[in-house]
Amino acid sequence: MVTTIGQKRTSVTSMGRKGRISGPLVGLVSAVCLTLGLSGCGASYDTTSPRSAREHAASDAEHATPAASKPDVLKKGDGKNGSVDCAVAKCVALTFDAGPSENTPRLLEILKREKVHATFFMLGRKHIDRHPDLVRRLADEGHELANHTWSHKILTKTDSDEVRSQITRVQKAVKKLTGRTPLLMRPPQGRTDERVSKICRELGVAQVLWSVTAKDYLTNDSALIEKRVLDQTKRDGIILLHDIYKGTVPAVPGILAKLKKEGYTVVTVSQLMAPAVPEPGKVYRP
Repeated sequence: MVTTIGQKRTSVTSMGRKGRISGPLVGLVSAVCLTLGLSGCGASYDTTSPRSAREHAASDAEHATPAASKPDVLKKGDGKNGSVDCAVAKCVALTFDAGPSENTPRLLEILKREKVHATFFMLGRKHIDRHPDLVRRLADEGHELANHTWSHKILTKTDSDEVRSQITRVQKAVKKLTGRTPLLMRPPQGRTDERVSKICRELGVAQVLWSVTAKDYLTNDSALIEKRVLDQTKRDGIILLHDIYKGTVPAVPGILAKLKKEGYTVVTVSQLMAPAVPEPGKVYRP
C-alpha cells in the first residue's frame, strides 16, 4: 500500500500481486484506513482538498492575463453567501445527507435564524419524490442542492448503467423542481473508485467526502452528536450530518453556537472551495 499525503492531493492505492494485500501489510492497511477515516480504503483513487482547489484557483486567477476570466472565476459562489472568502475566514462546510424529511423544516428554521447556508445531499426515493415542496424551499432559501443518489446503492458494487441511473434520476428530479442541476454528489458510505469517478466526470458531477462525522445514524443522543462534531472540526473541514435522524436537528443550534464562538464561519461546500469551481469526476476530501 502506498499512501501519499500532501497539502494539495491525497492518493490512496493498494498495491500487491493481483491487487491483494498480503500478510504483514494487512494490519498496516487497516491502521492507515482507521487513522485517515477513509471509506473504501482498498479502492484506488485520488482526492483533492477544498483548500487545495481554492488555493490553485486563486493562484491561477492572480497570474491570469487581463483578457482571462479572472472576474468570472471570482464571482463564483453559492447564492447569498457567495462573498465569503475562506482564504481569510476560518471556514467549515456544513452538509446534510439523505433528506429531505419531516425533520428538515425545523432544521431550515434553525439555519435561517442563524443566517447559515448548508449543502444538502439529497436522496431521491422516499425523499425528493415525497417532499418536493422541501426541495423547492431549500433552493428558495439559498442552500446548496446536491446529489446522494436515488436509492443509496453502493456505487462501487453497482454496474455502470445503474450507477448512471442512480445519479441522473436525482439530477433530473432536482432540475425539474428547482431549475437547478446539482454540481456535487456524495457517494453512499463515501465509497468510490476510478470507475465511479469516470462516470461522474461524464455526468458533470464532482464527488464530496467529509472530515467530520458524528455517526448520528447510531445514536439519537443530541449532546453526543454535538460533542463529536466539535471534537473533530478543524478549519476547511466538511461536517457530515443527516437530517433524517431524530437526534440530529436538536444538536444543530449548539453546534452552530459553539462553532461561532470558536471563530468559525459556516459555509456550503462550494463556498469552501471558491473561487475554485467543482470539477466533474474529482473527489474532494479535506
